[in-house]
Amino acid sequence: MILIKTSLLKNYKGMMLWPFLLGQDRKYGKDVVFMNHEKIHAQQQKELLIVIFYLWYVSDYLIQLLKYKNHHKAYRNIVFERESYFYECSLDYLITRNFFSFLKFYNKKYTDG
Repeated sequence: MILIKTSLLKNYKGMMLWPFLLGQDRKYGKDVVFMNHEKIHAQQQKELLIVIFYLWYVSDYLIQLLKYKNHHKAYRNIVFERESYFYECSLDYLITRNFFSFLKFYNKKYTDG
């Protein structure tokens, strides 16, 4: 994972575009929860051969946006984000994570906000 500082991200700390992690500030590279969240995304991207991940991510976002009519709820209900947010504080999650573990998050919804 290669951390690249960018000013393009206004509303997010960072974005994983495997193998690059774009971040607002290099200090986030020391934030273990943030880094674990992004490492989970990196694993998702690798197991879906990167391009499939991006197509699925955007499709899921658009479906969620139609459903919730709210960017924040749509974003938080993307299946990949649900897995990453759920396990971001579990720093050993990637050691035990099975392939395609994000699929079990289709029946879990983010409801805050």
